[in-house]
Amino acid sequence: MKCEVCKNKINEHFLKKIIGTVVKDKKGKKHYVCAECQKKLKTKEEILNKI
Repeated sequence: MKCEVCKNKINEHFLKKIIGTVVKDKKGKKHYVCAECQKKLKTKEEILNKI
């Protein structure tokens, strides 16, 4: 799985849980974001603007 902001691979735990977050847009589509991008972009709106 890749981050939709920086296009890098997202690390996972042993149970396939991602190290990062999932953000939904207005239509309900899920966007996966890595932990590094999550630290840089603090709010949901900032993340969605970068995508």
